[in-house]
Amino acid sequence: MLEDSSRFHELYVAIKLPPAIVGLCADDRGRFAEPGQNWRATDAVSDDSLPRKRLIWAAVGGEYYVVHYERGGRGHSFHVLIATFAKGDQKPKVVWRGLGERLKNHSAFLSALRSGKLDDRLDYYH
Repeated sequence: MLEDSSRFHELYVAIKLPPAIVGLCADDRGRFAEPGQNWRATDAVSDDSLPRKRLIWAAVGGEYYVVHYERGGRGHSFHVLIATFAKGDQKPKVVWRGLGERLKNHSAFLSALRSGKLDDRLDYYH
């Protein structure tokens, strides 16, 4: 399903994602910055009201959601979340999480996934 790019459309605003999907990616206070918005990219706190995570892009295909976001703080990192959230579901189901480099779009994600450039072995996703 994920490899069929024609089934997915990309989004570049978190507000177009279901709040339950955003909640899987948001920081510990439920905050998630839109692309281009101010956020806390480092652990130097100049404004504690800013989110620690920011959307890069998302791709939606039916009940599947691929969300690529960055996490600030000590050790700035790039994450990918894959979840399903069908109509009628109470909450989304996490299918997979990975960590790697900044990816331009869904096609770049698929290429990184195929070539083993995404790490899903450690528990540092939150």
